[in-house]
Amino acid sequence: MNIPNRLTISRFALTALFLGIISTNLPGVETIALGIFIAASLTDYFDGKIARRDGLITNFGILMDPLADKILTCSAFIVFVGLDLIAAWMVVVIVARELAITGLRLLAASKRVVLAAEKYGKHKTISQLTALIAIQVQISYPDWGLVGTIFAWQIFEATWVYWFTEFAKWCAVALTLYSGIVYLWRNRELYLDDL
Repeated sequence: MNIPNRLTISRFALTALFLGIISTNLPGVETIALGIFIAASLTDYFDGKIARRDGLITNFGILMDPLADKILTCSAFIVFVGLDLIAAWMVVVIVARELAITGLRLLAASKRVVLAAEKYGKHKTISQLTALIAIQVQISYPDWGLVGTIFAWQIFEATWVYWFTEFAKWCAVALTLYSGIVYLWRNRELYLDDL
């Protein structure tokens, strides 16, 4: 098994570890979960970079890499709804988009059509990861001592990290929705031909 595929598999394992850790009440659990989440996010960056650089693109990677990404991000968003850190409707929009595009890709595969990733999809992924990391920084920084005071600066009676997190959430939802609509529209012939 090549290195990119190992990194993809490690993302599944790190996602499971993240979910297990964030669900406990241990002291400092938020910071530990944040570190695991960042490590999982970095595997997404490096598996694609190495695969393209070394010509190690495989059918396994084509299937499992985006699946690992979706499981990581959707799982985190769903857990954060349960922890009251993000509105449920925002996560419904995000998860619905991911399911719709996965369904479209399956439909395309059944017709022997390969749908390439688009730049909007990459921006969407970056915005989602940014929002998820911001949420975790917001709940973690009080445990960081002196370093944490950087995140406690007040703007309009709330910390700047609070405002940044709110902005990141809205950006993630907007980009997720927009990228999904664009993707569905550009590939509409796949599902409208049978009407």
